[in-house]
Parts: sequence; C-alpha cells; structure tokens
Amino acid sequence: MFHVVFYEPRIPPNTGNAIRMTATTGCTLHLVEPLGFDLSDAKLRRAGLDYHDLANVVVHPDWEATLRHLRERGTGHVHAFTGRATTHFHEVAYQPGDALLFGPEPDGLPPHVLDDERLTGLVRIPMLPGIRSLNLSNSAAVAVYEAWRQHGYAGLA
Repeated sequence: MFHVVFYEPRIPPNTGNAIRMTATTGCTLHLVEPLGFDLSDAKLRRAGLDYHDLANVVVHPDWEATLRHLRERGTGHVHAFTGRATTHFHEVAYQPGDALLFGPEPDGLPPHVLDDERLTGLVRIPMLPGIRSLNLSNSAAVAVYEAWRQHGYAGLA
C-alpha cells in the first residue's frame, strides 16, 4: 500500500484522524520529528478512536531517516503535496509503495524539503481561488483515496 508522511505535524487531532484513515486504507503513517505534541495526547487518541492498535505508525527522528526508510521499504518515490505545485494530484500515476508527503499546518513543507532533489515531484490538490488550504488530514485522505482508486482499491474483500 502507500506511505503517508506528515513532516513535523503540530496538531494532534489531524494526526489522530490520519491514524484512523491509514488504518482503514492499509497505509503506513510516518511522522517526522519534532512533533508538536506527545503521542499520548488525549486529543490525538480521541480523534483516532480505537484505531491506534490497527494502524501502522512509524516515527522518524528526522527527514534523512524518513527518506532512508522509504527507500528501503517502499518505491522511494515521494510525492510532496504543496500549493506551490502546478501538477494536480490526479495527474500522477501512483504506485503501491509510493510516499505521499504533507507539511505541517499552517505553513506547509519548508523550502529545504520542497527543494530536495530526492522528491519525485510536487503535486497540488485543486481549490477555489482565495482559499489558503485544506485541513491536513483531509488533504491526506483525498490523496490516499485517489492513489488507492488508481489501483482498483486493492486489498478489499
């Protein structure tokens, strides 16, 4: 399945919602430190409901460790979601094992990550003009379901 990467997430409920979403889709959620919360945070646990035991969550100490892990356990393709991109997310041909990378709210991915030559590409989720961004967990869900759709929702009974 796919890897969902939250770079330095700050808002516990968004990560909790992503835990729930990745558990229900068979994805792995990767959290790149530093985190803006403790993983035992009540808001995170409440948002994830009882899916924590069903989810595969990996915490990485930094960006480099994350990339090493993704190369070893995935395709090594990292699609960075940003409002700065010109390619829309549905125009990408995702492969199982690809990583979908998202930055923290409210700033998004920092320049040194966006400029990393190891990224496969920058992609965006289209929105109406004048709107700053989608919620982080909503953006991740939109991306995961498009990638999964492209593969016929593989793994469903």
